[in-house]
Amino acid sequence: MKLICCFTFLLLNFPFPAFAETSVEDLLDKVDELYRSDSSHAAMEMQIVTENWERTTEMEVWSRGMNDTLIKILSPRKDKGIKTLKLGKQMWNYFPKINKVLKVPPSMMMNSWMGSDFSNDDLVKENTLAHNFISKLEAHPSEPDKLYFIVLRPKEDTVTVWAKISISIRRADLMPVEQIYYDEQGEKKRVMEFREIQQMGGKIIPTVMEMRTLKKNSKTLIRYKSINYNPDFSENIFSFNRLRRK
Repeated sequence: MKLICCFTFLLLNFPFPAFAETSVEDLLDKVDELYRSDSSHAAMEMQIVTENWERTTEMEVWSRGMNDTLIKILSPRKDKGIKTLKLGKQMWNYFPKINKVLKVPPSMMMNSWMGSDFSNDDLVKENTLAHNFISKLEAHPSEPDKLYFIVLRPKEDTVTVWAKISISIRRADLMPVEQIYYDEQGEKKRVMEFREIQQMGGKIIPTVMEMRTLKKNSKTLIRYKSINYNPDFSENIFSFNRLRRK
């Protein structure tokens, strides 16, 4: 979806300067901004795979900068019309069957979104890596010549369940490859891979993100089917009125 997502800023489609001339914070900003511009409109598919069942969800997603996101479920039929709205650091869900808008409290931001391996926070990007984590560049454990390796630890005021996050980024074009999440005991809990890098909407982006929850033996794939950057849409699209509109 961070359906978002989520999947949130502007990635320029030309080579970045050498790493020595680019700070770790700048690199993290590029990861945060990978799928966004001043605004965007995307069609996405989310496939959830568990040991016992599979489900595919079609979505339409609008974004404005890092702060505003609207997600609308198109299928399956039982979920059609469910919407998620994120304004700043607040988030609401609309359920058409009961015609109610329910606010998502901060305590539930780390909960699963629509039964997927992505959390509410992952998909609406409440946390941005560069601003909410202390970052350090280290040698990549297996491919130091090909990949940058950034280790992040949360700042004291950052609300997160992750004690550490590591990110591998390709040196050649600064595309993210893998993101690993660790708990307070240093145990690896989730792994997100970025795949199928191609041009879409005038940018080069990984069009598939796969999140695996290791203990649950489950995974969720988010696939961009199309994306349009800086489209024309109404300013009031990110509003409670639009949540209830069909």
